[in-house]
Amino acid sequence: MSEETPWQQVLRYENRANPYPFYAELRKTPVARQPNGTYVVSTYREIVSLLHDNRVSSDPTKRPATAPGADPAEPATETITAADLEPSIIDSDPPEHDRNRSMMLRHFYGPSDSPHQISDLDPEIRGIVAGLLDNMKGKTRIDVVDDLAYPLPVTVICKVLGVPLEDEPRFHAWIRTALESFDLGPEPTAEEIQREAVDGHRAVQEFGEYITGLLDRYSEQPGPGMLSAMVHDDGPEGRMSQGTLVTNAVLLLFAGHETTVNLIAHSVLTLLRHPEALAKLRRRPELIVPGVEELLRFESSVQFWHTRSALDDIEIAGTTIPKGAPIFLVYGAANRDPDRFTDPDELDLERPDNQHLGYSQGIHFCFGAPLARLEVQAAVGEFVRRVQNPRLVEDPPPYRRNQIFRGPRHVLVDIDGIAD
Repeated sequence: MSEETPWQQVLRYENRANPYPFYAELRKTPVARQPNGTYVVSTYREIVSLLHDNRVSSDPTKRPATAPGADPAEPATETITAADLEPSIIDSDPPEHDRNRSMMLRHFYGPSDSPHQISDLDPEIRGIVAGLLDNMKGKTRIDVVDDLAYPLPVTVICKVLGVPLEDEPRFHAWIRTALESFDLGPEPTAEEIQREAVDGHRAVQEFGEYITGLLDRYSEQPGPGMLSAMVHDDGPEGRMSQGTLVTNAVLLLFAGHETTVNLIAHSVLTLLRHPEALAKLRRRPELIVPGVEELLRFESSVQFWHTRSALDDIEIAGTTIPKGAPIFLVYGAANRDPDRFTDPDELDLERPDNQHLGYSQGIHFCFGAPLARLEVQAAVGEFVRRVQNPRLVEDPPPYRRNQIFRGPRHVLVDIDGIAD
């Protein structure tokens, strides 16, 4: 058996809690070809270049079934939803991407004459955080994930979209199944991969059917939220097709909370590992704004993205990525690149020029970033202010299996109490 590459070691579950030594090895070869024909890009400069290169496609349907020169014994790279739903904005190219993103942005932020729909949520977000922390009173042990990091963003995104919060147990189960079915590591057997893929496809299909039913109800009777507004959109771009609307609604509901859960959980975990930073934030609460950016750089919620491919031969960092080859852009490695960030493995809440890739760049920059920032600033800032003497129970905590959306499954913390 040949020795595993640094990238293959990154994908192992046993390394989920600390992939950074393997990222350091990976960055020694900025564009590293893998045995299955995938090109893994791990350095900041090269990733930024490719994010702005129109020879790089985000549409998985444009990728050949077999990567050029791939070892036939190696498993091919797959995507999570491409076989089940139409491409979303994150998995599409211009002009379709630009048209659909423009429409979604208008409904997410509000019309051009009143583009404050998200910023106006700040008082409500802070009220939700206050209520969640009040619910922890009397406890001596809390789970940051279950008690704070998950309920906050899922409540907010349901309000923004107009998804009934009481349906959360249903779509939460579908999301968990879909994520757990997508494992790029070497551990699962072929039989396990096939069984999990079947479960994942079923979950995505059921999720799509649920969203379709919700959109149908809004078509007959308009209601609150972004999804109803998009169903009845008569703007200059025209209406989205039903299939495209379903896929993007699934994306918004998923991305609107899943990445924020990981960011809140990792932020608290990181601060508890760095008591000097925690104390500094208590003394200077205004540092929560740059601090959240640094926490996202330090522990990226999305470690890499996997649907991009080369539309032509691309020369970069002394390597030719051949036409048709899958390209993985590893944000988690780039955000610790010492050629871009001074002392990248040190946490600096006042880091200058912190242009991290936590929300990507280019045409696929996360348009939900302003909402995520509000949520994380409120959640982490109030945790620091109100939670008394927090201590980690287990370090590292247990992690989820999914390699892309890397985050703790639980973060147990012993506390002395909750201040008012």
